[in-house]
Amino acid sequence: MYNHSALSQYQKVGLESKIAASNPHGLVAMLLDGALEKLARASGFIERGDVSAQGAAISGAINIIDSLRASLDIDKGGEIAQGLNSLYDYMERRLLEANIKRDSAIVAEVVSLISQIKSAWDAIPSAAESA
Repeated sequence: MYNHSALSQYQKVGLESKIAASNPHGLVAMLLDGALEKLARASGFIERGDVSAQGAAISGAINIIDSLRASLDIDKGGEIAQGLNSLYDYMERRLLEANIKRDSAIVAEVVSLISQIKSAWDAIPSAAESA
């Protein structure tokens, strides 16, 4: 038990350090990575029939997606922000459905969508990251 606790503390400190050192662009990238990690875990839990862990992982992914949506500036972001807002809403609804139906195919659909967003996000030049 002690080793698990020590590892958790180490991981928490590492994450807090990354957050403190990141710019807004880096924080969004970390959120996208976090959502993908939660969804990968959710898929595994669905396949193993671990309903409780599946629900926790999907809820975590939904919370991250909701944070991404809350960070949008609809006024300044125009059509892109509006499109992302709608896409994030769609992903959250699909994940609720995936959780109820225990459907890893729906999770895979959301993973594909987030992966596309992440790919585009990662392609933003470093000069634009701090703007």
